[in-house]
Amino acid sequence: MAGEDLIAQFQTLGMSEQKAKETLKNANVTKNLQLALAQAAGASLADGTGMLIYHMASKLKPQQAEQLPLLVRYIVERKLDNTQRVDAALEYVLKCGQKLKANIDVKELEQECGVGVVVTPEEIERVVQAKIKSSYKEALLEQRYHFNSFKILQDVRSELKWADAKSVKAAIDVEIFDLLGPKTEADLKPPVKQNEKPKAAKAKPEANSTAQAVEAASDGANTIAELMKTKVHFHAPGENFKTDGYVVTEHTERLLKEHLQKTGGRVHTRFPPEPNGILHIGHAKAININFGYAAAQDGVCYLRYDDTNPEKEEEKFFVGIRDMVEWLGYKPVKITYSSDNFQQLYEWAVVLIRKGLAYVCHQKAEELKGFTPKPSPWRERPIEESLQLFEDMKRGKIDEGLATLRLKVTLEEGKVDPVAYRIKFIAHHRTGGKWCIYPTYDYTHCLCDSIEQITHSLCTKEFQSRRSSYYWLCNALEIYCPVQWEYGRLNMNYALVSKRKIGKLISEKIVHDWDDPRLFTLTALRRRGFPAEAINNFCAQMGVTGAQIAVDPAMLEASVRDVLNVTAPRRLVVLEPLKVTIKNFPHAAPVQLEVPDFPQNPEKGSHKITLDKVIYIERGDFKVEPEKGYRRLSPQQSVGLRHAGLVISVEEVVKDPATGEIVELICSSQSAEQAEKPKAFVQWVSKPIPLEVRLYEQLFKHKNPEDTNEVPGGFLTDICEHTISVVQAFADQALAQVKVYDKFQFERIGFFSVDPDTSNNRIVFNRTVGLKEDSGKK
Repeated sequence: MAGEDLIAQFQTLGMSEQKAKETLKNANVTKNLQLALAQAAGASLADGTGMLIYHMASKLKPQQAEQLPLLVRYIVERKLDNTQRVDAALEYVLKCGQKLKANIDVKELEQECGVGVVVTPEEIERVVQAKIKSSYKEALLEQRYHFNSFKILQDVRSELKWADAKSVKAAIDVEIFDLLGPKTEADLKPPVKQNEKPKAAKAKPEANSTAQAVEAASDGANTIAELMKTKVHFHAPGENFKTDGYVVTEHTERLLKEHLQKTGGRVHTRFPPEPNGILHIGHAKAININFGYAAAQDGVCYLRYDDTNPEKEEEKFFVGIRDMVEWLGYKPVKITYSSDNFQQLYEWAVVLIRKGLAYVCHQKAEELKGFTPKPSPWRERPIEESLQLFEDMKRGKIDEGLATLRLKVTLEEGKVDPVAYRIKFIAHHRTGGKWCIYPTYDYTHCLCDSIEQITHSLCTKEFQSRRSSYYWLCNALEIYCPVQWEYGRLNMNYALVSKRKIGKLISEKIVHDWDDPRLFTLTALRRRGFPAEAINNFCAQMGVTGAQIAVDPAMLEASVRDVLNVTAPRRLVVLEPLKVTIKNFPHAAPVQLEVPDFPQNPEKGSHKITLDKVIYIERGDFKVEPEKGYRRLSPQQSVGLRHAGLVISVEEVVKDPATGEIVELICSSQSAEQAEKPKAFVQWVSKPIPLEVRLYEQLFKHKNPEDTNEVPGGFLTDICEHTISVVQAFADQALAQVKVYDKFQFERIGFFSVDPDTSNNRIVFNRTVGLKEDSGKK
C-alpha cells in the first residue's frame, strides 16, 4: 500500500498527520498496524479505540503476534478500554509465549485484564483522600504545589488497578486544592534544585538497540550496586521467552522448567575472557556488569576461561585474569574452562552433522574471509561422508588448514556458514595432546552458557550479529537456550587496548611491560595507583547503554580523585628539594609534630613529622624575581610552613660559584601567631628520606592513535615525547615503612602510590593523578 494511503488509514485511528508520518518510519509498528486495521475492517470504532489499537501495535513483540486478532477484537469490543488493560493483555499473552502454539484461556485473560471491572468516582475519591491523609499530607503542606503528585497517583493505582488514570489525577488535583488553596506567587516559581554532581557520561543508544532494558539505562549511577538495582531491568530467570528476538520451540516450556529446577530461580551470569592477554579498562566494564548484576540479584557469576585456542594461551594470563577480577572485588562462584566441555561439544557437533546442519568443508582460510566468500562446493555433501571426515579430523588424519566443520546458518551481518571446528596440531595446556581439533568461539560460547545454565549472557555490542547463531545452535540441539543481552563497549581515548599493538609497544621499548602505568591495562592502572573502587564507580557512571562509549582519561581520573580524596592519607614531600636553613630556629633541638592524616577530618588519625633547623622546600616555591601575582617565597615575600606554626623570610640566597645555581636559602622565622599572615603556606620536610618518584604523562598525541585518518603513519609515530620522568624527592620519615600499592596524597602536589619496584633500601612512588584535572600534566 502506498505511503499516502497508509497515512490516511492511520489518521482514521485518531492520529495527527504528523504522528501518522512518524509511525510510517517504523517498519515493525507499520506492519502491526496494517494487520490490526485489516482485523478491524468494517467495525465502528468508539472514541479512543483507534489509539488503543495503535498503543497495542506499538508494543507488540514477535512472540505475541499470533494473538493480534484476539487483541484487536477485545479492543474493538471495548473489553480492553484503556491502556492499562491493553498492557495487561499484552503481558498475559507474553506469559503464555513459552509455548510454540499458545492456547489462550479467555476467562483467565479477562480476569488478568480486569474486563468488566468498574471503579466508580466515589471509590477513587475515597482512596485518594485516605492516601493523602495517611502518607502525603505533611509533605504536601511543606512542599505545596512543588510536591510530585505522581507518587500519589502510583499509590492509588496500586490499590485501584483498573481505575481510569485521568479520573484519579483529577481527584488528586481536587484534594490537593482543598488542602492547600489557590497557588501563591511562591508556588509559581520553579523549585530550587539541589546541588547535583554532574553526570559523567550520557551516550545515545544505537538505532538498532535490541534491549529495552539497555535503552532504559542510558544514565549512569554512582556505584555498580546502584546501577544494577535501579537502572537495569533484564528479564526474570525463566522468562527468557519474553525478550525480544528469543526463539520459542516446542521444547522451550519443558527446558525452562528444567532450567529453573537446576538454578533455583537464581540469576546466573559469567565473565568469559580468552586467556591470551592482559585485561584492560574495557574488560573492567564487562566484569562489573556480569558480576555486579549477579550480586545485585542475589545470583552467582562464573569466571569461565574461553581456552579454545591453545597457540595463544599462557599460564600468566590465566593467573593475571583471576588476579584482576579479585582485585576489583569480585569472587567467582566457580572457575570453569571451555575445555572442560570439549567432549560434550564434540558429541554435539556429531549430532549437528547427523541432522544435516553441519558439514566438513575444504575451503582455505583466505577463501572464507570477508562477508561474501565463494559458496562452499561441499555444503550438500552426504551426511555419512561428513561424519567420516570429521572423525578423520579428530584422529589427525587431515593436515592443518585442509578441513573445517561449518554450520549451516547465516548470521545477522550476512556471514554464511561460520566455522565450528578447525584443525590445530598444538598441545592444549589442560587436555594435552588429546585433541587436534578445537571449537571456535561462535560454536563454543552459547553451548557452554547452556551447560552452565546461564540466565543472562551479557556481552558487548559486536556480538549482536552472532545472536541468531547463538539461539539457532541451542535450539538445533534441543538444549536450554539462555538470553543474550548486548551493551556498548567502553573505549578510552588516547589509549591502545589491542594485545598485538601493546606487544609492539613493549618490543619497541616504548613501554616496559603490560603493567606500565602509561597503559590502560588493569595491571597498569593498579600499578599507577588507581583504586579498584574508583574503576568500578567509573564503570557505573558510564551506565549500561547500547551505544559504544569513548571517553577521555580525565573522566576516569576524576573517579580516582573522588576515592583517593577520602582514602589517601596526606604526607609532606618535595619533588625538587631546595635546602633552607632557619638561622633563628626557635627550638634548641629537633621537635616532633603531630600532623593529621586528613586535615579536614582529624579524627581519622595522625602521624608524626620532624621539624629541625634545616628543612627542604620545593625549588619551584622560591623565585628571586617573581612575576606579578606570585604568592610564594621570594626575597621580598614570606611564606608559612605547613603544620609548623612558622613563617619564614629570606635573608640570604646562596649560589654555587661555578654554575650560579641556587643551592641554599638562609631564612629567619617568626611564630605564625606573631607574623603577618602570609599569602601562602608551602610543604617542607626535615631530616628527610629519599624517594624515587616517577611522573607519567599521556602516551599518545591523538585521541585515536589507531585511526590512520588521524595518524597516517600509524600508532608508533604518535608517541608523545618525555612520557616519563624520574625525580629524586625528599619525604618525611613517616613514609619510611610503606607497602606496595599504599596510596597517599602528597600535599599540594597530587596522589601517589607505592610501586612494586620498592625494596628495603629503595622506595619508589608513581604519580597516580594530580590534585585536579591537568595539574599532573606538564
